[in-house]
Amino acid sequence: MSYSFLNTFKFFNKDITLKNRVVIPPLTECMAFHDGHVTTDELNYYRKHTGGVGLYITAVANVNDEGKGFEGQLSAADDKFIPDLHQLASAIQQNGTKAVLQIFSAGRMSSTAILRGKQPVSASPIVAARAGSEQPRALSSDEVKQTIVDFGEATRRAIQAGFDGVEIHGANTYLIQQFFSPNSNQRTDEWGGTFEKRMKFPLAVIKKVNETVDKYADRPFIVGYRISPEEIEKPGITFDDTLKFIDVLKDQPIDYLHVSMSDVWRKSLTDKSITTPLNETIKQHLQGKVPMIVVGDVQTPEDAAKATDAGFDLVALGRENIREPQWIQKVEHHDEASIRYTISLDDLDELGIKPPFFDIILALSGPAGIPISTLKQTDRESANEAIDHFLSGGK
Repeated sequence: MSYSFLNTFKFFNKDITLKNRVVIPPLTECMAFHDGHVTTDELNYYRKHTGGVGLYITAVANVNDEGKGFEGQLSAADDKFIPDLHQLASAIQQNGTKAVLQIFSAGRMSSTAILRGKQPVSASPIVAARAGSEQPRALSSDEVKQTIVDFGEATRRAIQAGFDGVEIHGANTYLIQQFFSPNSNQRTDEWGGTFEKRMKFPLAVIKKVNETVDKYADRPFIVGYRISPEEIEKPGITFDDTLKFIDVLKDQPIDYLHVSMSDVWRKSLTDKSITTPLNETIKQHLQGKVPMIVVGDVQTPEDAAKATDAGFDLVALGRENIREPQWIQKVEHHDEASIRYTISLDDLDELGIKPPFFDIILALSGPAGIPISTLKQTDRESANEAIDHFLSGGK
């Protein structure tokens, strides 16, 4: 059977062609050192999980020290990280896979513990509506401008490290989204208040990243942008807000828009009158000007083909890639029957999954809080069930 996602894809405004339309989205694996340096375990994981797909986006890297969001996170905050990032880019770029470094600041989605005693920052001093959140301090106008510069500097480091692009992380409640959200941005200066002012920070980051690419890149270099289409907070980002933002984004110098959702075909979480999948409406608003990556609960070749057959340019394979790094190769070789849809504890070494990553899986799906180092034989059945629950999209 011939699948449309196996076709090549050329970016509209860059001389870069992907060997297929399958993308690995950013997957938090917490395997970097505490200071942001890349570990051997991390390189091993990427080597095991790349090679088949057209585009591989790394776990997120912070652009400055205040932007760190969790332990074991990559950093692009200093030139000292460039050699490590070069190793990471090289690990991904096997057999022609393109490597993209995702960059962000966590903003208020951090803590004083993670920031080694510093208070988290945000657009406004408003606590996130989730357990354990701390009150952030509002960035000054000068700090906002410096953060924009920091995104540019992180982009320069990605270029010098040999990556094929960067993805600006404007999704999942992190700092860029915090500036766009009426929930977390209640400023009264040039960086907040009206809808237009709430767009100013993300647009300034896009501009600075592209200025950096123009100045430093000696080869075609991808600039992507990731969004979350809604917030459940009230007030929060509505889907109408997102569509108005996309009407602006489609004319910005970005090479793709990556829509972060748990299901490619999901409808609105907050407005039950919306009966069309959000991604379909977003695609219409893009008017063919910007390619689109869709993600969420794509497991089988049929799932991926449904997305690309529907006209979505690129489809991301997230949790399924964790358990089956040879997914593309098996499809190409007409060996779909051997694709693995479950894993057990006995597969972890083969897949390069180390304790921090495994603990995330357990924490998100139960049994919560059981570190792999203390997991006993009697827990194996429940742990294997937890893994499968997480990887099949369970919450």
